[in-house]
Amino acid sequence: MTETLSAKTARRIALAAQGFGRARPATPGRRHFRDTARRLGVIQIDSVNVLTRTHYVPGFSRLGHYPREALEAEAWGPRRSLFEYWGHEASLLPLESQPLFRWRMERARGGAMWTGLSRFGRERGDYIDEVLKEIERRGPVTGGDFATGPRGAPGWWEWSDGKRALEWLFWAGLITTKTRNGFERVYDLPERALPARILDLPTPTEVDAQRDLVRLAARAMGVATETDLRDYFRMPVAETKARIAELVEAGELTPVMVRDWGKTAFLAPGARVPRRVTGQALLSPFDNLIWHRDRTERLFDVRVRLEIYVPAHKRAHGYYVLPFLEDEALTARVDLKSDRKAGALLVQAAWREPDATPDTPTRLAAELRRMAGWLGLDRVEVAGRGDLAEALGAAFS
Repeated sequence: MTETLSAKTARRIALAAQGFGRARPATPGRRHFRDTARRLGVIQIDSVNVLTRTHYVPGFSRLGHYPREALEAEAWGPRRSLFEYWGHEASLLPLESQPLFRWRMERARGGAMWTGLSRFGRERGDYIDEVLKEIERRGPVTGGDFATGPRGAPGWWEWSDGKRALEWLFWAGLITTKTRNGFERVYDLPERALPARILDLPTPTEVDAQRDLVRLAARAMGVATETDLRDYFRMPVAETKARIAELVEAGELTPVMVRDWGKTAFLAPGARVPRRVTGQALLSPFDNLIWHRDRTERLFDVRVRLEIYVPAHKRAHGYYVLPFLEDEALTARVDLKSDRKAGALLVQAAWREPDATPDTPTRLAAELRRMAGWLGLDRVEVAGRGDLAEALGAAFS
């Protein structure tokens, strides 16, 4: 008989699997960040910098005031533990998982990538080969080194041919990110950018690699539906179904029913089931816990939508909105901006959720102060928009 879990139990399992509910280290450093990255299995990268770039935030959400340099050292330093590739979206991933994406790189060489970029690969294959030869000859390059059109034009469709060639080669795994200048990728050959011990690891079959990715996704989520497992590393539909079935048959995933989810879920082996989860965290809109909107709604009964690309007059909550995790519930959301010139963290709007408590303003204020300090800002300023703004402002005063 299939076990049935309550929605509350499933939520606690998911929070524990994502690293919430644990005491934050007193002085978090590189080791703590590295362990967090490995627990998550993937950290999404995004260019929006209105608050701070999103890949820095999951570490803060789980560790508190960790040094941002820790991420940079682990991602782009000489003794790195992470590499860049298409994991969820553009992502930072643990080095040891690099062999698990070689099948995706191989498929990319056959055209499995964005439609326009795939067409470019078919039409300009000779040019791409010349770009690769140039990188082999001259060493690390940036998109600017191959620019043939206007720089800074919005939208990938206006990239120069050189930039498109670099992106094709990156997707195909023929080049990788060696480091970054600011946010600009510096590309080089994998054998000059990644440790030999990683490149020398055997290449698993597609089936074995996909099975391992499903295992990693299950461990990172604790309990998850087929769709959740597929979305974590953006896996193909049919292959994900097959790999889940194999893992269930092998006893590595346990089918369970979660009340009100309306579909079968799968429990990861060794998933921790805490009696309760305590603590608070501000979550990037691209945080692993909430990036799959349907799962977020099932876990927290809160509808979270990214409004960056929504016209300003149609936004319900703001441009760059971070949900606030208070113990086991999402109790508020805040539209944040770093005013670096003024040294202030701006709360442009603050909204309460149905699960907000009388302590929500005070606890949210404390987390906002912590975030301001982490970002090197002197203070927090609360604007008047939103049904929580007045109470939040009072918590600061």
